[in-house]
Amino acid sequence: MKAKLPLFPLTALVALSAAPALVAAPPSAQVYLTQSGTDHRLAATGTIAFKHLGQPPETVECVFVDPERRFETVLGIGGAITDASAETYAKLPRNKQEEVLRAYFDPVKGIGYSLVRTTIHSSDFSSASYTYVADGDRELRTFDVAPDRQHRLPLIRAALETAGKKNVTVYASPWSPPAWMKDSGNMLHGGKLLPEHRDTWAKYVAKFIRAYEAEGVPIWGVTVQNEPMATQTWESCIFTAEEERDFVRDHLGPTLAAEGLGDRKIVGWDHNRNQLYQRASTLMSDPEAAKYFWGFGFHWYVEDVFENVARTREAFPDKHLLFTEGCNGPFEFSKMHDWDLAEAYGRSMINDFNHGATGWTDWNILLDETGGPNHVQNFCFAPVHGDTRNGELHFTPAFYYIGHFSKFVRPGAKRIVAAPTVDRLLTTAFVNPDGSIAVIVMNSSEKDQPFSVWIKGDAAATVSPARSIATIVIPARR
Repeated sequence: MKAKLPLFPLTALVALSAAPALVAAPPSAQVYLTQSGTDHRLAATGTIAFKHLGQPPETVECVFVDPERRFETVLGIGGAITDASAETYAKLPRNKQEEVLRAYFDPVKGIGYSLVRTTIHSSDFSSASYTYVADGDRELRTFDVAPDRQHRLPLIRAALETAGKKNVTVYASPWSPPAWMKDSGNMLHGGKLLPEHRDTWAKYVAKFIRAYEAEGVPIWGVTVQNEPMATQTWESCIFTAEEERDFVRDHLGPTLAAEGLGDRKIVGWDHNRNQLYQRASTLMSDPEAAKYFWGFGFHWYVEDVFENVARTREAFPDKHLLFTEGCNGPFEFSKMHDWDLAEAYGRSMINDFNHGATGWTDWNILLDETGGPNHVQNFCFAPVHGDTRNGELHFTPAFYYIGHFSKFVRPGAKRIVAAPTVDRLLTTAFVNPDGSIAVIVMNSSEKDQPFSVWIKGDAAATVSPARSIATIVIPARR
């Protein structure tokens, strides 16, 4: 019979350290399981034992794991702290606020988020549009992040304190420059940055970094523009690939360098996978622009086309790929616990990492019972919803699916080979800085799948239940 753990708080989870160790197949491994139709949510369901197998016969389905074949280094896994997340958090009782922080950011009692995205002034997931300067202030003398001090900055600081500041990477994305900097005179509905305000906007981004760091929030880097090819009903701004390249080459890159912020990372694109390669190839076409880009961000809102991630990684191996946003929608309260919403995360995360991503960022960490707040009614799902009517928290299956990665795959981990012999299983694997191995196996079919984890001739037999995801944690052998 399968052992069950309480749904929350998470217990009996592996704490990972940073000490290097020799990787080798140990006698046993711990299995953690999340499964539809059961109470298993990141539950420790027992251990599996390794035995010598050598060449497996064709009748034995396997996931072949090769710790000696190492690929990208993981930056982190996490989600976005938006105004909507912070406003919802502020409306919850204190004990529920503490539960949210522990659940997401505690590396032992929670799922150990290590990556946070936030916005430069407002986005659709704000209660209203706002900026940090007065209209027409080209000198940015009135620049002040005061709107963020009410809710967003306190939540980010609390998250950093819970996780340990050194354990979390924070980056930021703009949805639109202030209206007066654009040809449309409107933060919403697209429009473009006016040429005469390109330097001003670059300095605005630099001031944001300085202001947040003065508030105790280190900023690792910025994306150039959220979804630069989408004219949205909310805050948005259009950059063609050439315009983005030239803005970074002539304005943003030099400005950050001149402001003593040249070590902050610049991430291009920040939009869907379908045009990732085209954008990257254009941004890299000018060596002067290319030197400023750390890499490219991407979202999941159109076709999956995971091959575009792989082609971009192959073409530009000195750059990095970061999943910067994804969520399910439109929101319906009755569908929060639909299992297919969680499986969308598992499928994307496995494929994105296997095709070259170095990090993965969910969208809002917390939303209310409406899927907001959102000033343009673009209501969406989050892994956790806080019902501001009664103070209750709803941990959706997506929270646990993400946790199978974020809890057990730590910053600095290296992706390694995980090769299944059966289509029913999706899998990826990593070796952590402490030498432990995390093998993630997802089965979205309606049929249980027996298989063995095979490493260097040793194999451990187990079963991937229908509609489940599991993380198999193999301790380091010292």
